[in-house]
Amino acid sequence: MTPLPNVSTIIRRDEVKLLRMGEVAQLGPDESVPMTTSILTSRPVSLSPISSTQSDLWNHPMLDLFQQNVQKSVKQEPLLYSLPSNFGEDFDPEFAPQPTSASGLPDLRLWTLKFATSVLEIWAAKRQPAQLARWCHHTIYSQLTTKVGSQKDVGRIRKLHQCQPLDGICESALTVRFDDRIRSLAIRFEGVDHRWLCTSLTLL
Repeated sequence: MTPLPNVSTIIRRDEVKLLRMGEVAQLGPDESVPMTTSILTSRPVSLSPISSTQSDLWNHPMLDLFQQNVQKSVKQEPLLYSLPSNFGEDFDPEFAPQPTSASGLPDLRLWTLKFATSVLEIWAAKRQPAQLARWCHHTIYSQLTTKVGSQKDVGRIRKLHQCQPLDGICESALTVRFDDRIRSLAIRFEGVDHRWLCTSLTLL
């Protein structure tokens, strides 16, 4: 008895078309091909890129309930002081001294050193006090004039420490050398009517 051919491995057909990588191959009637259960073909796949930005990922309508609240940082401006020193004086509201921000006034460090040097020269009778009349409250100016010539020599400034508790207010402490003695000079400036005004001057 002649054995039957293995039909699972050989098939004879008049014409078999195979699709391989987008090309068609034709086989003759005497050609044999291995039997396969399916023919695989490659198809081009197009993929859309996914955005890598965080905001685009959260723009999906289904994620509105889970949207993250991003708080923007806001630069806080310094608080301007509201009431200049008046030493008990009464002013009409229309003519009262107006506070001025430090941003529109001269540099505090340079101004303090220049002002303190002038004060030391006035105390040593090397400068006229009238040169500081515009930059002092009249109460401070009266105190300054009474101390003209109170020091033999002009003191030498060694160190300067400053702080600004509010915008428009500067408090300074200077160490001054008089011969063999070291003393401290405390000065307070307030921005008033577009200028630095000395409202406190004390030699310790």
